[in-house]
Amino acid sequence: MLPEPLRPLHRLARNLRWSWHPETRELFESVDPEGWRESGGDPVRLLGAVPVSRLADLAEDRSFLRRLTAAADDLHDYLTGPRWYQGRVAAEDRAGPGASAPSGAPVPSVPPGPSAPSGLPAAIAYFSPEFGITAALPQYSGGLGILAGDHLKAASDLGVPLMGVGLLYRHGYFRQSLSREGWQQEHYPVLDPDELPLTQLSEAAGRPLRIPLTLPGGRPLHARVWHAQVGRVPLLLLDSDVEENGHGERDVTDRLYGGGSEHRLLQEMLLGIGGVRAVRAYCRLTGHPDPEVFHTNEGHAGFQGLERIRELIADGADFGTAHEAVRAGTVFTTHTPVPAGIDRFDRELVARHFGDDAELPGIEVERVLALGMETYPGGEPNLFNMAVMGLRLAQRANGVSTLHGRVSREMFAGLWPGFDPEEVPITSITNGVHAPTWTAPEVTRLGARQFGHLPDAELWELRRTLRKRLVAEARQRLYDSWRQRGAGTAELGWIDGVLDPDVLTIGFARRVPSYKRLTLMLRDPERLMELLLHPERPIQIVVAGKAHPADDGGKRLVQELVRFADDPRVRHRLVFLPDYGMGMAQQLYPGCDVWLNNPLRPLEACGTSGMKAALNGCLNLSVLDGWWDEWYEPDFGWAIPTADGDAIDETRRDDLEATALYDLLERRIAPRFYDRGPDGLPGRWIDMVRRTLTTLGPKVLAGRMVREYVERLYAPAARSHRALDPVAAAELATWKSRIRDAWPGVAVDHVEAHLTPPAPAGAAELGSTLSLRVRVRLAGLAPADVEVQAVAGRVDDTDRITDATHVPLKPTTGPDAEGRRLYEGPLALDRTGPFGYTVRILPTHHLLASAPELGLTALPCDAMTEAAGVLMR
Repeated sequence: MLPEPLRPLHRLARNLRWSWHPETRELFESVDPEGWRESGGDPVRLLGAVPVSRLADLAEDRSFLRRLTAAADDLHDYLTGPRWYQGRVAAEDRAGPGASAPSGAPVPSVPPGPSAPSGLPAAIAYFSPEFGITAALPQYSGGLGILAGDHLKAASDLGVPLMGVGLLYRHGYFRQSLSREGWQQEHYPVLDPDELPLTQLSEAAGRPLRIPLTLPGGRPLHARVWHAQVGRVPLLLLDSDVEENGHGERDVTDRLYGGGSEHRLLQEMLLGIGGVRAVRAYCRLTGHPDPEVFHTNEGHAGFQGLERIRELIADGADFGTAHEAVRAGTVFTTHTPVPAGIDRFDRELVARHFGDDAELPGIEVERVLALGMETYPGGEPNLFNMAVMGLRLAQRANGVSTLHGRVSREMFAGLWPGFDPEEVPITSITNGVHAPTWTAPEVTRLGARQFGHLPDAELWELRRTLRKRLVAEARQRLYDSWRQRGAGTAELGWIDGVLDPDVLTIGFARRVPSYKRLTLMLRDPERLMELLLHPERPIQIVVAGKAHPADDGGKRLVQELVRFADDPRVRHRLVFLPDYGMGMAQQLYPGCDVWLNNPLRPLEACGTSGMKAALNGCLNLSVLDGWWDEWYEPDFGWAIPTADGDAIDETRRDDLEATALYDLLERRIAPRFYDRGPDGLPGRWIDMVRRTLTTLGPKVLAGRMVREYVERLYAPAARSHRALDPVAAAELATWKSRIRDAWPGVAVDHVEAHLTPPAPAGAAELGSTLSLRVRVRLAGLAPADVEVQAVAGRVDDTDRITDATHVPLKPTTGPDAEGRRLYEGPLALDRTGPFGYTVRILPTHHLLASAPELGLTALPCDAMTEAAGVLMR
């Protein structure tokens, strides 16, 4: 029990804002510097271990109490004052429904309030299987979880009314160590929720809240709900380790990404179905607004849409109506660029867990299966695909970089047959990172604006300070690792000479699936050794990363790298640091001069580690993949050339790209780092650091990312959710059913085109007009149900229309004796080169989010109706 004057410490420790607020961390460190280090920077553990005598002294320390009051007041202002989102709310209130405030609009002094106007949601529920908030709450494995944590933190900073939903894993993700032979070993320490910055949710009477699920045969699965406060954002974590459950059920939330298929399915049912039930309970108990928008971060939480459908069916809706209502308010984000990265389950396994004696008894099992089965060309008809279900349950979807959006549209194009991949309704919002979490305190104190005016010598000294800190951290971690590997103290004197704060330092740290190519740098070991040991321009490399426990191939890559790093000739220049996590990363990113990323393009969805490095003035050296593909400039780093093409085999590709990497290091990167002017400074290198900090840094922020989600996805989803009241949702469901029934009879019968002015065969003048007359069959549908379009653009070498424009044609007559209708319209020939067009029919309705939403289109038998060369005169 804290003395009364120190009670505010409890609230400061329980709100995870301390994890990104330097002043609060410094306050806790001053409580007991040694205890702070031993606790790993965890204030909850710290306060549980501080001697009573020390607390008594602090309770009478006026200087400490003033700092405590200032920190508590600052947190109160942060939690209650208006921020960016509240400014948007106020601006829309003034402008009227549907208006949008400019992104840079000032924030007026208005209370945050529980509700929002028609353009912005009152609350958003954000579901993710993992959240990387702080090392003190180890519920993450890699980029997906770190991104989710940064999303919550940025939403808090902006005042966005987000609430996170996830699972609490008893063992978190594994801790990594190495055997003497360099083989990865996994350890699963048990986490005690009572020692974490969490509070268990209870009913009003004080009884712990329980969330129920039903397993096959009617067996119950119970979960308790833990609440973590992430600034302004509540995070709900479900935990099945409760006494009411049997042994098997208690283990559902044992490990992140552990177990077999059924274990994973149960985790995802608890996350999605149980997560919605936890949200409803939290809102009931606290008065928090019910979410209007549900955001699924990857397919793991896709079952949340089914639970919301069940809720509406219980209120009297039919399945189709409930499906449309749920889709309207759902956003789905895909993070994987390869089908193998998606959770897929056997059809019979999924079927067994739903129905009358299992979960969601109000929904027919076939309805559940239809949402996830790969019933499209190229799919596996017996597999239930969580990403496919996510897309079918969401009206809005996105990838996490521009390139990844394009890859996702191609990968999931089978869900929208008849449409070119570029028309598939999956947009992209490029990920960002939370600067206060990932930026070194020295960099944060200076701020981006000052870097433009900071003298070269001071900027260079800052970089050396960060590099020196990384060297000290790496030596300590390397020493600890070798002791775990069985080495005695007498063997480890060499570690004092590992790394050099004045040598060009390269960082490489991430998960270790094969496509990230941890060992590409080892392709030519002799050449790498020459670069490491160059007498005038040496380099040093710090490597970290975990292979999945079941991935022996990834473990072999780790072992190969470790064995090279163990070589006495180079072990002072290349180190592998085991147990990569947030704590290590926060030292690693600032201390590196170059951040290396060499995945197989285009298999890196985004790759945010390089963004975190850039925020600290580290230059990127990467394959043009993920975010680097869209924001690379020579001012910010270097692009590793890729050997793309189907004809090249994997071995040859790796050889070519490794050679390109060595050439860049030897001929461009190292010379620039060591090229010193008369003042002893590498002026051109410092210029690149400065431009990275001032120009690239603002682009990669999570605040920019969350604002884009609000403006481009959350606000439109909230408007759709409100528009689809029970009557409108039923109308849309009925209309879609009618369209699907009639569509086999919809057809383009005949197309005529007349060129004005007339031109010689095969050519036309730029600026000419094609007058189109099209006869169509609508199979009983009304003109208001469809849009007849001309699709025109350049023709590529395969006779595909590219860079297309879409021109609606207008009906001119009623149906003729055969039930056909005539549509007409002009098509301007406004571009040079080979030109082509076709005509198609699409369903249209004012409640659709996009024209391809139903995946229905009708084309002429010959899709390329006409082609002509357009000539400039």
